[in-house]
Parts: sequence; structure tokens; C-alpha cells
Amino acid sequence: QFPFGRRLPCDIYWHGVSFHDNNIFSGQVNKFPGMMETVRKITLSRAMRTMQDLFPLEYNFYPRSWILPEELPLFVAEVRVMKDSDPSWKPTFIVKPDGGCQGDGIYLIKDPSDIRLTGSIQSRPAVVQEYICKPLLMDKLKFDIRLYVLLKSLEPLEIYIAKDGLSRFCTEPYQEPTLKNLHQVFMHLTNYSLNIHSENFIHSDSVNTGSKRTFSSILCRLSSRGADVKKLWSDIISLVIKTIIALTPELKVYYQSDIPAGKPGPTCFQILGFDILLMKNLKPMLLEVNANPSMRIEHEQELSPGVFENVPSPVDEEVKVAVIRDTLRLVDPQKKKRKDAQANICLCLPCPKGFTEFPCLYREGMKDKQHKHHSLKLSLKLKFYLKLGSCPSLEHVPESSESLLDAVPAERPEAAGPRGPEAGLPSLCLKQVFPKYAKQFGSLRLVDRVAALFIRFLGVKGTTKLGPTGFRTFIRNCKLSNSNFSMAAVDILYIDITRRWNSMGIDHKESGMCLQAFVEAFFCLAQKKYKSLPLHEQVASLLEFCEGHLAALDEKRLLWGWG
Repeated sequence: QFPFGRRLPCDIYWHGVSFHDNNIFSGQVNKFPGMMETVRKITLSRAMRTMQDLFPLEYNFYPRSWILPEELPLFVAEVRVMKDSDPSWKPTFIVKPDGGCQGDGIYLIKDPSDIRLTGSIQSRPAVVQEYICKPLLMDKLKFDIRLYVLLKSLEPLEIYIAKDGLSRFCTEPYQEPTLKNLHQVFMHLTNYSLNIHSENFIHSDSVNTGSKRTFSSILCRLSSRGADVKKLWSDIISLVIKTIIALTPELKVYYQSDIPAGKPGPTCFQILGFDILLMKNLKPMLLEVNANPSMRIEHEQELSPGVFENVPSPVDEEVKVAVIRDTLRLVDPQKKKRKDAQANICLCLPCPKGFTEFPCLYREGMKDKQHKHHSLKLSLKLKFYLKLGSCPSLEHVPESSESLLDAVPAERPEAAGPRGPEAGLPSLCLKQVFPKYAKQFGSLRLVDRVAALFIRFLGVKGTTKLGPTGFRTFIRNCKLSNSNFSMAAVDILYIDITRRWNSMGIDHKESGMCLQAFVEAFFCLAQKKYKSLPLHEQVASLLEFCEGHLAALDEKRLLWGWG
């Protein structure tokens, strides 16, 4: 553990919070630049809305959303129109602060007028969504699913999903929202950090009972009722892939800014936490994506007033140890070229508070309050087991660091012979879903191609905003200006859209047009050029038009270079 960073290079860096925890120039790091910003509630809602505009049927797994305060008038107007057209519609809405986590600041309302119009809504923007009133219940309780998703690579896109997850239960029997029960958080909000304070919360030693269970135990119960579990898993995989496809354009802009092409830098991977709610008809709905899902495998138990002890959580250990272990197996830099037993893999953990992010790799050291001792034991265990490649279960880690140092690889039969270094490990709990299913979802990656155009014309490496010159160059090179769309009109389009997005409080660190604004401008150009087509066909047609002109231009430049 290196709270202040590490000068010597490592193969793998495990950062506690974000990509920028430490300056690194090689190896692999477990965070993508910009991931925290990309999965914030407002940014996620904008990305999902863009995809819903293009593919409304494909992206109907995300609740209808409005962004506060800028879309408050729109929210009020749209709700009024829907109520007028259907008087029987009695909706409930959930308000979520943009930067909130662990249920902080979330509340339910029945009418737009109930939004708490205090100074906080200006200083702390929020997303308001249609509340899902008819969730699937288990034992009369509402629950959600936390699934772990590994984004192993951005280019090419590579996605893995853990075969098991967590089911987090409310602690009061569910009733559909009414004015009387709107404020009962233990009934409506599934957040573990809230429900753990309920007197009804049950810590269980079994993965099948209690207020936190494995997702596989839920699937078993559903299967016993005759539910189509295979279809449910298929729908969840589809939801995950489509969500990542919606997020990758923004991530690529951040990535090229921090790790410019052609310059030395690390490669990235990241474990994400997907929070999913099942409706009564078993349709999965995306609630949010967490960039830093908790990897704790214990909970605090109060022994006496003010005195707490960390107690192991079998459910968390069942799921999270496997996710961490198999992530490391997948990103192991020695996997392809391992010819000797010394896989030189180190982990850099710049996390001053100790093990908030990486506690699940061992358990017995938790009772020791000395972080330095923790670090030594963790370091020794990881280096030993990754060199040896044979750790059947992290529960069986030897008690003392001396026994690790004294161990000899030849004495471990699973590490010897032609069976390979992973022969003693369980099969991978992480299942690849992309590019495995790329054919089914490749057509959805239109905004990815728009982002590629945006990045091409950024000009200055390290920036995330497109200046007016870059936008004009894009228009000229793609031959989009004509007698009906002059360069003066181009400038007006750029100024209008950029000014509006900047007024929304989108990153004022640098001036210019952000990716979302460029996407809006591109959609506007597509609608002008191909008026009779649906939006996704308009965008696809304009992309082919632009990419064709740019390919021809690149070919000319290549020929000029040869000349």
C-alpha cells in the first residue's frame, strides 16, 4: 500500500477512488479517467436520453427522467399534459441528487409542486424520475440487484459480467406509494446503507436469507415458481451492454484527454456496480451505475454502546472475492507469456484510509488496527498467490506472513506439471458478453462514431472541448456547407448550442463545445440533410457521408505524402 504514490513502475495499480489517485505512465490501472463523471446521475441520464431518442424501444429499461433545475418547467409541463390525456394516471416520482450516494438526499413526490425548491437544488442539481410502483417482491419486500461488471477495455470494447450478484432488501413490507407512506425509506429505498439502520435488518450467515442475499438464490426461487430465468439473464445482459454502449463515447473523450494516442501511458480496466430493479413482470430496469462499488466483506456490529466490531459477511464474501480474484486473472499481464513461475505482479493501493476499497482479499487481518501490518500481509499474499497461480480459496490463506515466505511452489501439486498455473483455481465467475454478442448490438454504436469525429477535430491533445475553428474544419472537411447552409449559419449553430450547454453548468474549466453539444449539433445537421428518415437512420446516413469524405481526404493526404 502506497498512500503517497509509488515511483517504481508496477504492472497493476489498484486505486481507491479514481484514475487520478496517482500519476502513472505504464502498466494497468483499475480506473478509467472520467468514469466518476460519466456515471453521475445527470450525465448518465443525458447519455440514456440520447440513446432513447435514437432507439426508443431498445432503451426502454431506463425510467423517464428530467434534470433539475434546468428542466423543471419542462417536467411540470409534460406531467400536466400526461395527466390531462389520462386522468387515471397517478404517478409517483423519485428525486435523486446528482452527486449523492448511499441514499443521501433521495425523496419521493406525487406532484411536481412537491419538489423542494430551496437553495440546495441550485447548488446541488438532481435528477427526477418516474418511480417504479410495481416492483417484483420477495417475502413481501422490495429489493434491488447489485451486479458487478468488468469493463476490461474501451478500445476494443470488452465487457464481462459476474455470474452472481447481491440482492439488497428493504426492511418494511412494500405498499404502493401514497401520501401517507412516501417518507418511509425502509419501505421504498433499497440502499443497504439506509436499511442497515432499521431494527428489522437481518444479518444472515446464509446466502439465501436475510436482508442481503445472493442474486443466484433469488433466481432459484423464481425458477421454482416457473419463471423463465434464462430470458431474465438475457435481458440483464442486454441492459448492461446497451448501458456501456451509451457511456463509451464520453469515456473515450476523457481517455484521449488523459492518455493521448501515441504517448506512453497505462491501459485501464474497471469494476462497475450496476443497480437493477426487477418489475413485477420480471423486466429489469436500470437504477444507476456505481463507479466505486463497495468491496467490503464485513459489517460493523455494535457490541456495546459506541463499541463496534467487524463481523464477516458470508454473502459479500461469496460474491466479491470471486469478482476481485477473477478480475486480476483476466488482466494478469503475464498470462500470455508466462513461461516461468515468477509473475512479477504488484498492486499499488494509494488509499490512505486503509482497506475501504480492497478488504476482501483477506479476512483475518481485519482485527488488527495497524494499517502498515495490513499492507504487509496483503502485499505478501497477493505477490505469493499471483506468482504461484494457485489460490483455491482466499479463506485458506495461511495465518502468518512467515508461512508465506517459507512456502515453496514445488510443494504445491496444483502449481506443478502441465496443468498450468491456474489449475487449482475455480472457473471464472466473470462471463464475457462483449465482443461475444457484438453482432446483436453493433448497430447501436452510432454515438461512438460521432464521438470519433469529435475527437478527430479537437486539434489540441489533452482537451475535451471543440473550439469554433475545429467545428468549422469539421464542416469543411465533411463538405456539409452549401448554398442553403452557409459558414455564417455554421457559426450561429455552434454559438447557440455551445452557449446553451455552457449555461447548464457543464464543466467551465475550458471553453468550447462539449461532446453532448456536438452530438446535438450533429443530430441537427442530420435532420436537415435527411428530412424524411427516422432519427437513427438520419444519423447513420450522415455518419456514412462524413466518414466517406474523410476517408477520401486521408487517402489524398497519403498520396501527397508519397509524392
